[in-house]
Amino acid sequence: MPFARLARWAYSLLLYLAAPLVVLRLLLRARRQPEYRAHWGERLGFYGELPPWSGHVPPPLIWLHAVSVGETRAVQPLVRALLAAYPDHHLLLTGMTPTGRATAQEMWGDQGHRVSYVYAPYDFPGAVARFFRHFRPVLGLFMETELWPNLLAAGHRAGVPLVLVNARLSARSAAGYARLPLLFRPAFGLLSAVAAQTEVDGGRLAALGADPITVCGNLKFDVTPAEDKLALGQGWKAVLGDRPVWLAASTRDGEEALVLDALEHLAIPGLLLVLVPRHPQRFDGVADLVRQRGLSLVRRSEGLPGPETRVWLGDSLGEMPAYYTCADLALIGGSLLPFGGQNLIEAAACGCPVLVGPHTFNFAQAAADAVACGAARRLPGPEALVHEVGGLFRQPEERRAMALSAQAFAAAHRGATARTLALIADVLGQGH
Repeated sequence: MPFARLARWAYSLLLYLAAPLVVLRLLLRARRQPEYRAHWGERLGFYGELPPWSGHVPPPLIWLHAVSVGETRAVQPLVRALLAAYPDHHLLLTGMTPTGRATAQEMWGDQGHRVSYVYAPYDFPGAVARFFRHFRPVLGLFMETELWPNLLAAGHRAGVPLVLVNARLSARSAAGYARLPLLFRPAFGLLSAVAAQTEVDGGRLAALGADPITVCGNLKFDVTPAEDKLALGQGWKAVLGDRPVWLAASTRDGEEALVLDALEHLAIPGLLLVLVPRHPQRFDGVADLVRQRGLSLVRRSEGLPGPETRVWLGDSLGEMPAYYTCADLALIGGSLLPFGGQNLIEAAACGCPVLVGPHTFNFAQAAADAVACGAARRLPGPEALVHEVGGLFRQPEERRAMALSAQAFAAAHRGATARTLALIADVLGQGH
């Protein structure tokens, strides 16, 4: 396909021309998150020897790419299943963000002999070629929609089977890929298999050239909240006593102001807002926003809220199950404004009633199913916050019914890990 090769050549040229902007972006991010200054060599495909087999014959290596925190947490059950199913293999995790790296270290840092973490290379032809020469994986797994043309082409040339797992694709993203068919249709065609979350996701991926496709469900339903985090949340709840707790989880830029507007109009005695921004680099800015409103604020890093605290800022990582356990009601961030919504499955697994806004295209099926079974309610827009939040806090029986529905919803959709593992075994030629 000469035109497809020409399209990828043009794409690579644009990447090289944009390289100074990539460096500038890293530097700008490093102003808020100094961790972005580290491991630049890995982003360009330069890696040191991994400790588990330094100086020895390396074991077969399975590579799994999860771009950031959400994907890294979602892949937890698959990582456990792979380690159990392939005891002679080493697992290489890659991502793109320092918070994703820290999350992986938190979850698997004690498994250094079996699990390693590095940054994935940027999609420069030379960088991705060095990655495959260095690690020589026997299998590559990509979480959700993280696909790069040069990375896929390099893996294909290296003879590595490449599988898209927990695959989802919104209508908006599908339309974006479809606008560049000479670049992305050949890239999707290089996948050895796709484990789609839903039939709708599978259909969109097939239309872009992916094949074969198996609907395996959503791995996030198989993530079990850590017992210590559940206990932590229960401890917070005990300290707060009967005080009502409203959680705004994983909020995005612009949404905090809408939530604070609603808080100031809610006539719920003693109501505590727990506000947890999605991105750590925004913690300080959100704290300033709360103070500008004249609302009493305590940060999680400073301790627990007092009786007069109106807003508790969740400036911690890895404690979302604790926040959901502590809360009486949660608003899922990213859904009030058109960001596509964040994951509501973790809230459901913790038995927390959920509100979502109108924008849930990142988790369209899960959100629709949760609303349909009574585990969640959908807001037509931010203007409905005061009515819905106030109404549910005045109806404890309704909240309890939603909590039970949420737990049932989470339990009913489990099993994606086993189906995905069977698909991986088939790709590796070990299926039965």
